[in-house]
Amino acid sequence: MDPCLFCSIIKGDIKGDIVYQDNSVVAFRDISPKAPVHILIVPRKHIETLLDLRDEDQGLIGEICCVASQLAKDQGISKDGFRLVANCGPGAGQSVYHIHFHLLGGRPFSWPPG
Repeated sequence: MDPCLFCSIIKGDIKGDIVYQDNSVVAFRDISPKAPVHILIVPRKHIETLLDLRDEDQGLIGEICCVASQLAKDQGISKDGFRLVANCGPGAGQSVYHIHFHLLGGRPFSWPPG
């Protein structure tokens, strides 16, 4: 199995611009941002896709959403709005197979997305 990029960032083997971390979740700035604020929020637990979530992961996903909410406030994007996106599989644009959520804000977004 190839080493997981996000697991390497979580372990500190690869440097990431970490903006938040606790026992369950790590958040860091995207290296190719699509908005003025573009933060990736990932669980420390390696889970490849949303389809691989189990019942025991429900609390973890709730924690990720709470972290996203707090980061949106901390980054000054909560008032004007933000987007929280998770891609699942190659057809949706998932390129790193460790579930992650993109927190995007600081500019207007259109609907539907790309």
